[in-house]
Amino acid sequence: MATDANAAAGRGSVRRLAGSLHRRPRLRLALLLSAPLLWLAVLYLGSLAVLFASAFWTTNSFTSQVVRVWTTDNFHELFTTPVFREVVVRSVGVALAVTALCAVLAFPVAFYTARVARPRWRPLLVVAILTPLWASYLVKVYAWRLILSQGGLADWLLAPFGLSGPGFGLPATVLTLTYLWLPYMILPIHTALAQLPANLLDASADLGARAGRTFRSVVLPMVLPSVAAGSVFTFSLSLGDYITVQIVGGKTQLIGNLVYSDIELNLPMAAALGTVPVVVIVLYLLAIRRTGALNSL
Repeated sequence: MATDANAAAGRGSVRRLAGSLHRRPRLRLALLLSAPLLWLAVLYLGSLAVLFASAFWTTNSFTSQVVRVWTTDNFHELFTTPVFREVVVRSVGVALAVTALCAVLAFPVAFYTARVARPRWRPLLVVAILTPLWASYLVKVYAWRLILSQGGLADWLLAPFGLSGPGFGLPATVLTLTYLWLPYMILPIHTALAQLPANLLDASADLGARAGRTFRSVVLPMVLPSVAAGSVFTFSLSLGDYITVQIVGGKTQLIGNLVYSDIELNLPMAAALGTVPVVVIVLYLLAIRRTGALNSL
């Protein structure tokens, strides 16, 4: 009898708890998200905190051991050394160039898949666009290395016009990164164009607007947040990439390469360099927040 009473009391407690959670959806959501948010705070935010803290340490020039003494020498060197400034500017320029190229290339592709292609073909086209993401990152980069190498496919295609491929260097890096991250730009633009009401386009045509005016006044303002949302991926992924530039960049150096080369020899300097893309991306997110792009992610 005592066992049955305890079981009944336990079931009653569970019912009361379930009823309390049912009446308080915010509490239920908080409890549901508490574990992953705690995991995120410990691993991700904790790692960033350690990164920022170690950026203010220094390295003993004789023993190469980290000296945990608070100093701003790393940031002073970062902002005063011409090589570091050039690498930072080059890295941001590459990220912006890749983002701009992805936007230019993604829009016509997304317009065709969302508005021109037959409805039954549209899901297949989206799958075809996303298929390269399933392939290995290194396989795709080394494939572009073969294409851009001397006597490769690029030289073979341009030879009849008296031209040659870009070879290895900064243009090859931008081209390869554009190929890698292009699907991340196509997908949000495709979604925005697919949701664009057809009656708006018909109304614009009925009012006498030509295709160019309809694009500027109707399509572009409604799709711009999705373009900005896609740029978050292309910009951040390009800014933090360091493998592509090692494979096809020749002697080109970006922030990721300097971090990778300093992480064993001068960990505090590598941490200071690692804070640069974090700060740049935060500033970038704050700049595009007004476009509504963050709501489109």
